[in-house]
Amino acid sequence: MKDMTDMYIPTYDDVLAAHARIAPHIHRTPVLTSSYFNDLTGAELFFKCENFQKAGAFKVRGASNAVFGLSDEMAAKGVATHSSGNHALSLSYAAGRRGIPCHVVMPRTAPQAKKDAVRGYGGIITECEPSTTSREEVFARVQAETGAEFVHPYNDPRVIAGQATCSKELMEQVERLDCVIAPIGGGGMVSGTCLTLSNIAPQVKIYAAEPEQADDAYRSFKAGHIIADDAPVTVADGLKVPLKDLTWHFVSNHVTDILTASEQEIIDAMKLTWQRMKIVIEASCAVPLATILKNRDVFAGKRVGVIITGGNVDMDTLPWITK
Repeated sequence: MKDMTDMYIPTYDDVLAAHARIAPHIHRTPVLTSSYFNDLTGAELFFKCENFQKAGAFKVRGASNAVFGLSDEMAAKGVATHSSGNHALSLSYAAGRRGIPCHVVMPRTAPQAKKDAVRGYGGIITECEPSTTSREEVFARVQAETGAEFVHPYNDPRVIAGQATCSKELMEQVERLDCVIAPIGGGGMVSGTCLTLSNIAPQVKIYAAEPEQADDAYRSFKAGHIIADDAPVTVADGLKVPLKDLTWHFVSNHVTDILTASEQEIIDAMKLTWQRMKIVIEASCAVPLATILKNRDVFAGKRVGVIITGGNVDMDTLPWITK
């Protein structure tokens, strides 16, 4: 693993600057509660609803911070990234707002709804095979051809500082939280949560939630070093990517625990949220609730912030519909 001394670690000052920079381009998303889920879990749950965010996901925060932080000279060549969906469409959205090109490498298996959204925001898609290896190889070629500024989906200090604004808002909206839980794939949202809470509310515990079938962060956390899977298969399509150096720094130093849920538990939590809260959330966003339901003893009697990370769902392939 690369020595952290040669990578810039964002500070809380970066978070404050990011929040000011992106304010014209994002929503301050609402926090919803559910007496049904409170009764079911024995906890008080406060859902930070980034499914209502611009571009339908929290990732527009980090993408906007990166895009609007570029100098005019750098911005002229555009931006580029690789992403299974939400970062791709968020970066396309932000680039469109600034009037610059956005090149995106996406797995050919990415949800059609997300591909359509990327193109709708003006993003230029190049497809790859659904593995980390293929994604990075194809991206290297695209970046070499375009000269665009690489904005990594999560292992980028500008992106992490932007994602950290979500938990900053949550702490302003809800008092006396005992813990916050968010999904983990590459770790951008969880790292941002760690960055904010370690500075302004160090007493608040941070949990990460992960699919059992893509549990490399869980295994990394237990082993004490990064363990990366190349191509895991899970309904939570936004959580298939591995941790990287910068996100591992935050996860290993500030996360209390990583909890996992089975595919069926994730689907059940997603469906229950749709039914009871009347909001559209992705499978990836249902993983925290699934782990709370599975580990009620951990959260009972606690005030819990639950970050719902996005709502970009392919309506033609809902996981509870069998054909």
